[in-house]
Amino acid sequence: MTPDRATGLVETRRALTDGEVTSRALVERTLARIEATQGTLNAFRIVRAEAALAEADAADRELAAGARRPLLGVPVAVKDDMEVAGEPTAFGCRGDFPPAVADAEAVRRLRAAGAVIVGKTNTCELGQWPFTEGPAFGDTRNPWHTGHTPGGSSGGSAAAVAAGLVPAALGSDGAGSVRIPAGWTHLIGIKPQRGRISTWPRGESFHGITVNGTLARTVADAALLLDAASGNHHRDPHRPAALTVADAVGRDPGRLRVALSLKPPFTALPARLHPQIRTRIVQLADRLAALGHEVEEADPPYGQIGLAFLPRATAGIAERAREVPDPALLDPRTRGAARLGRLLGGVPLRAARRAEPVLQRRIGRFFASYDVILAPTTAAPPPLVGALHGLGGTALDRAMIAACPYAWPWNVLGWPGVNVPAGFVDGGLPVGAQLLGPAGSELRLVALAAQLESELRWHEQWPPERTAQAPVG
Repeated sequence: MTPDRATGLVETRRALTDGEVTSRALVERTLARIEATQGTLNAFRIVRAEAALAEADAADRELAAGARRPLLGVPVAVKDDMEVAGEPTAFGCRGDFPPAVADAEAVRRLRAAGAVIVGKTNTCELGQWPFTEGPAFGDTRNPWHTGHTPGGSSGGSAAAVAAGLVPAALGSDGAGSVRIPAGWTHLIGIKPQRGRISTWPRGESFHGITVNGTLARTVADAALLLDAASGNHHRDPHRPAALTVADAVGRDPGRLRVALSLKPPFTALPARLHPQIRTRIVQLADRLAALGHEVEEADPPYGQIGLAFLPRATAGIAERAREVPDPALLDPRTRGAARLGRLLGGVPLRAARRAEPVLQRRIGRFFASYDVILAPTTAAPPPLVGALHGLGGTALDRAMIAACPYAWPWNVLGWPGVNVPAGFVDGGLPVGAQLLGPAGSELRLVALAAQLESELRWHEQWPPERTAQAPVG
């Protein structure tokens, strides 16, 4: 196993089980990689060096005794919006946050599967922007081009996996926050069905639009982490029927009806698809057709779905903003979003929640004619570091909508989506494509993503070996 970049989750598990490597050796290598790149990539908010080594030693004792668990001894990372007992959960904010008294349910399940949590990855303030920058922790950078952002809000997790610091990581997705950074760092990003991975201690994070998901270099790795983290707290309001998503990897998806959807959903501001990204998405559609699938252009009947998103998103920001130790330290744009959320948190929020089943029925009828939607993940390639962070509220909203108009409707619906790498544009910047399906369609989406992966072998491509150098741009 190479020490300079993390081996995949599936292969790491096999090597541990076969006794080819110890968990302590893996964790030591992981910590060394993080330390070597932290000054450049800045992927981590918290590194649990001492605790992770102790957990690795405990895993080695279990392995030596013949114990087997799905991720026993495997180092992984989680986003810093998830509680890890003994660590603060700052969620991208400044301030003196107390240590969490217990693990979040998803983290608890990772530990039950035997995973070693090496650290908590950077995220922008309250997860609201498609970049991972801020005064609390600095700028997180894209391993493919360190002058550019890896996206957000799960940008730290994406940077850590793309650079090979860890084999896989958890993120969260409230408007594309797993899929967007996965697209901009050449990764698989799975946003599962709402409730598949618990968000407890928040049963409905951001009023149900945010779910936890996985980032990895291969479909098999992303599915394995998803299965390990899946399951519910007994008080979760959303409890979908259990699936073993990894079972779909390598399974023939059959001949599927694929809708190629290039038109952005309803937005209050204009959004234009980058011509090179359009070309990459069409090339993926052509590859799907060559694999025997029926592909035609068609757009879901989104209507004014944005009206069901904004109250839930901003009301969620208002709730989180009230919980920080010192609200005065929040970004002025966060305080503005919180003010809006307080205004929309009554009648508009209730109307937005009532609209969800109506939208599900209307858009669900689209899947009587199609099995899967293929759409861009973003309309633009990853921006330069600082290009969005320095904008005021209205200008930032315009820039975000222009760059990322495609992902958020599936958060309103609560349905699964998978980002797959779509290639590179503008001299080597990664971009992604979404495979989207109706409720509970993870098996189909994962089977199709794995079929594409076996053809395109995107996981064999790595960022340049420059992550320990000084940042550029």
